[in-house]
Amino acid sequence: MKLMRWGAPHAERAGLVDGAGRLRDLSDHVADWSWQTLTPETLAQIQQLDIESLPALPTDTRLGAPVFRPGKIVGSALTYGKHAAEAGLEPPEEPMFMLTAASAINGPEDPVMMPKGGTQLDWEAELAVVFCKAGANIPVDTAMEYVAGYCVGNDVSERVFQLERGTQWTKGKSADTLKPLGPWLVTRDEIPDPNQLDISLSVNGEIMQDSNTADMMYSIAELVSIISRYVSWQPGDILMTGTPPGVGYGMKPPRYLNPGDVMEARIEKLGAQRSVIVPYSGRY
Repeated sequence: MKLMRWGAPHAERAGLVDGAGRLRDLSDHVADWSWQTLTPETLAQIQQLDIESLPALPTDTRLGAPVFRPGKIVGSALTYGKHAAEAGLEPPEEPMFMLTAASAINGPEDPVMMPKGGTQLDWEAELAVVFCKAGANIPVDTAMEYVAGYCVGNDVSERVFQLERGTQWTKGKSADTLKPLGPWLVTRDEIPDPNQLDISLSVNGEIMQDSNTADMMYSIAELVSIISRYVSWQPGDILMTGTPPGVGYGMKPPRYLNPGDVMEARIEKLGAQRSVIVPYSGRY
């Protein structure tokens, strides 16, 4: 299934995408996709519905991020060896991760706002994993049972905040709108191997990142398992699995985003998102 959230910002409702690509209103059955409803039981119930009987939505309906405010976003760092190399860093012995504010989540077509004082805004196309079960110290061989599905993510980062203000990566990744997600959440049953997906990102039509999740140094199951040793996963949580090479920070000279630039992130079988950079407007 392809699960989505639709409607005005902060008033989204649950929906899904039918087999013909039409948007359907699911809110009579599920109010919203959140930690309360992203459970194996609810997903199984939705699979039994007559999808064609659900109300159809206009094609220009706004889509929000496919998950309502999660308990946490866990970002992974340097999971692609080539990305570590372009950053001039050695791949870590086990996955590095940081926590990102859930208030940074943004819709897949919504503008991305420059943080106040930001000068080095950068892109990072990433596979995002969404959870449906709680667990800690999860074995690798059962790790995927905790996953609801996957969506396109863009871990937009302000590099000065991230690297020059105390080297606290959370600072550079948590400003409002810096985490576009979607357009929808594709459930795990539709993606047999999440480590075999083409992933790319363009800026103003120019391809910057073009890779495959097979280039990751860890399987998704390994990431889920290893990180669960340190923090427990909860329904609705999001794991950002790291970015492939091609970020602006790694270019010579570095290249960063400016107002008016357009990012388009795409992952095979998961769809595409489009984000326009806008100036800071005082939202936070």
